[in-house]
Amino acid sequence: MNISLKNMLTVILMMVFAAGCNKPDGPNHGNDQGNELNGHEYVDLGLPSGTLWATCNIGADTVEEFGDYFAWGETEPKELYDWKSYQYGRFIHERYELNKYCTDSAYGLNGLVDNLTIMEPDDDVARVCWGEGWRMPTIGEWEELFLNTTGVWTTLNDVKGWRCTASNGNSIFLPAAGYWWDDAFNADLGLYWSASLNKEFPYRAWGFHFNCDSSHLCGSSDRNRGQTVRAVCCRQ
Repeated sequence: MNISLKNMLTVILMMVFAAGCNKPDGPNHGNDQGNELNGHEYVDLGLPSGTLWATCNIGADTVEEFGDYFAWGETEPKELYDWKSYQYGRFIHERYELNKYCTDSAYGLNGLVDNLTIMEPDDDVARVCWGEGWRMPTIGEWEELFLNTTGVWTTLNDVKGWRCTASNGNSIFLPAAGYWWDDAFNADLGLYWSASLNKEFPYRAWGFHFNCDSSHLCGSSDRNRGQTVRAVCCRQ
């Protein structure tokens, strides 16, 4: 066998071996993504906007962990989620007195109206905890997730929750982490904050709500409640 033929066979064998070693691309189910930003993993669900969703909640280390609870616009978890301890407002003498994020003077401290309806970066716990590039989703982005995935109530490692599966086969799992209101914990449902204020009732903010029976996309909650946060980012 001459040298040129030997070299040709060697090249062919190397190509066959390389092809055999490459793993085929497969669906991504939110457990081992291989895609991350600032050390936190995300999933590409093929959404029209290109928004990428984190695989776990803020404060959680695994997909099914609940993570931490935050009042809307606050960046630290705490022991009591009431109006007395809320950073951006009070409820005194049957009246709300908001000192930030207010669209109606009837609810603002001394008639405050700042017309801020999307959470600012310094108040966004996703950005504060996970760094630049991460943020809380708007209610529009929760709506996009809802409309472009198939949702089902399921269990992962004995944790109840809502799995959203996209047409590309990728999915995220949202644990039913419950929420805190004052010092009471309410379990077996999911209430996730968005970055969007309820403009009509500014003492409330929008979020994604679900339980074993259904998902309620545009649910709003009093801003002092302690709820979970799922972050999003955009492709770098």
